[in-house]
Amino acid sequence: MFDFVLFSIPKFSNKGLKNNEGDNCYESDELNILFLKPNLKPNRMNIEEIIKNNEGTILDVRTQGEFMGGNVAGSVNIPVQEIMDRLDEVKSLKQPLVLCCASGNRSGMAQQLLSNEGLECYNGGGWMDVNFYKS
Repeated sequence: MFDFVLFSIPKFSNKGLKNNEGDNCYESDELNILFLKPNLKPNRMNIEEIIKNNEGTILDVRTQGEFMGGNVAGSVNIPVQEIMDRLDEVKSLKQPLVLCCASGNRSGMAQQLLSNEGLECYNGGGWMDVNFYKS
């Protein structure tokens, strides 16, 4: 899916053109520029489909202690503070990654870090929401 922006920029030139009355006139063409950029923010429905269809990996970025207190079945735990040190491990996971934590804040930070590294990943929010979609 792509977002796009279309700019229409008039360009004028004076080529010494004269109208029927002998007045100077200007030629005007529109220069249309279309910019396409990928839309990397799927809506909630797309994230739900990724989770339900097991299309990627659920990555829980909470601490190990929080993870042991409850987690999404089949999810992988790499705390957000270890993400960059374990980047090779993260890159080896099946993408797209759906990131989760307790509230969505840490998974949002992890999503930005990993997106900057070129990984396809999405902030799934709180782990209980992700767990709901998984079941």
